[in-house]
Amino acid sequence: MGSASADAERVNLKILFAGPPGAGKTTAIAAVSDIPVVGTDVAPTDELRFMKASTTVAMDYGVLQLDAQYAIHLYGAPGQRRFDFMWDVLSVGALGLVLLLNHEEPAPLDDLAAYMDAFHALLSRTRGSMVVGVTRLGADPNAIDAYRGLVTSYGLTVPVFDVDARRRADVRCMLLSLAGLIASQDRVQMTHSRFAPGRVAG
Repeated sequence: MGSASADAERVNLKILFAGPPGAGKTTAIAAVSDIPVVGTDVAPTDELRFMKASTTVAMDYGVLQLDAQYAIHLYGAPGQRRFDFMWDVLSVGALGLVLLLNHEEPAPLDDLAAYMDAFHALLSRTRGSMVVGVTRLGADPNAIDAYRGLVTSYGLTVPVFDVDARRRADVRCMLLSLAGLIASQDRVQMTHSRFAPGRVAG
């Protein structure tokens, strides 16, 4: 009886990690997961073979156990566009989005815009529950302002982090911030947001 009561009180949050190849999604999930990560990495056969030894083709999965009651289930979406059919599959039931960008890519702001548009349905359903993590940001303390500005132009006010995807503390901080957004009923002013219910991204 006590066990059934304890199970009923457990809270499980599904969070989706997304972003282009090489942004650090698999690394971030591995850094913070309390279980061995279940992955679907294979050796790339396209131009990615010059960037990385393996790439995710279906999903990564891990769990961050915050305490005896709260667990965050971490799903990593493949970054390559040819696997984008998995984005909708993995979005089902997700309560929030961690969007990772690699600052060293040629056009990371374009990547940010493209992925926010691609996950429009998830962001609409969750009222903009998202955090952005920028990896490999370098020494320029002002570089992150451009990312914040772009997110704000979509009508959202959400955290944007300078993050090292290898550091558990960095990834955990992002996830706790996102959990706070999800829990807060007045977290985002959605009236003028492109992700307000009923609005379509233009």
